[in-house]
Amino acid sequence: MLIWLVVVLCFLTFGSFIGVRVLMSLFALELGASAASVGVLIASFALFPLLLSVYAGRVIDRMGPFWPMFGGVVGFCAGVLVPWIWPTLSALYISALISGLSLVFFGVASQQLISSIGDPSKRSSHVSYYSIGLAASGLAGPLGVGYIIDHGGHRMAYLVLAIVLVVVCAVWYAFRKHIPPARPKDSAASMRGIVEILRHRELRLMIIVAGIVVAGVDLYTFYMPIYGHSIKLSATMIGTVMGAQAIAALVVRVVMPTMIKRWREEHVMSGALLITAVAYCLFPFFQGVTALFAISFVLGLGLGCGQPLSLLMVYNRSPAGRSGEVLGVRFTVVNLMHLVIPVTFGTLSALIGLAPVFISTAVLMAAGSHLSHRAGNTKTKAT
Repeated sequence: MLIWLVVVLCFLTFGSFIGVRVLMSLFALELGASAASVGVLIASFALFPLLLSVYAGRVIDRMGPFWPMFGGVVGFCAGVLVPWIWPTLSALYISALISGLSLVFFGVASQQLISSIGDPSKRSSHVSYYSIGLAASGLAGPLGVGYIIDHGGHRMAYLVLAIVLVVVCAVWYAFRKHIPPARPKDSAASMRGIVEILRHRELRLMIIVAGIVVAGVDLYTFYMPIYGHSIKLSATMIGTVMGAQAIAALVVRVVMPTMIKRWREEHVMSGALLITAVAYCLFPFFQGVTALFAISFVLGLGLGCGQPLSLLMVYNRSPAGRSGEVLGVRFTVVNLMHLVIPVTFGTLSALIGLAPVFISTAVLMAAGSHLSHRAGNTKTKAT
């Protein structure tokens, strides 16, 4: 029962977070912000995760996942309420910073919790359930937010998301005694500190690949609303197109365990990122809803497979009792990309259009495919 409770609560929380990112982009554009300003706004989400992810991982290793996750939801709810109370562009920046700070603790703790529940032999299944919940949240968030914006406005969307998060807080607190405590560290662990973690070549490659995968998802969440807005799609249509990516992620995660059994996980990851690169290259050449829906679906097949694989591969390579810290390092790499890429390419898109943004993201995905292939070769040589 615990695994399903965690999956449902993560579905609601991450669905709200994905919805907020879409909502924030559209609200900022409605308030007159440029693409460059939206890039800075979305990058604001990554500031605290970049600075505090490793620290958050150490806190989680020490005190367990419950309180970091609970505090993360409470903080996120507070961040969501800021634009509802104060509907200005300045409020959006404050909301992004608060939400990003909250995501540090909730995101790292939820990944650590889902990977540590029950027997290790069930870890792959639990991560699969978790990833299916995240895919469903990627569908529900944009669709729900788009519908509410079109029928009730941006402020109403913020209020609805805040109510959802209040419910999550209440349920999470009611089941607090069922959450497992922190696991003791292995005093004989060979890796000490961030530098030592990153000296482990295979783990280092997997952390970088994981960052590229999650960057691919979030860059899509950032750029697709801007692209849809530029070609005059409604908020509902933008949400529908983005929902295709989440539908594909649900589909591929059902068959992912079979693929892993047939091919090595590193090779599955490499192929998934190549598919993602191709999809990103196609975006700037199409404006029809049907074509964009199909391209988003293909993108979802690649990223939908890559997300759970990246989490599983990093966790499986973590030293005993330090999984939170390693996941924190992963989170830092992810948010470093989130901080640099939206600002850089948001400014670039304001100057020369969105096509270079999509092509550059495709190059990034192709680089991730190459690194995953190298990690597989490293493992082969080691054995």
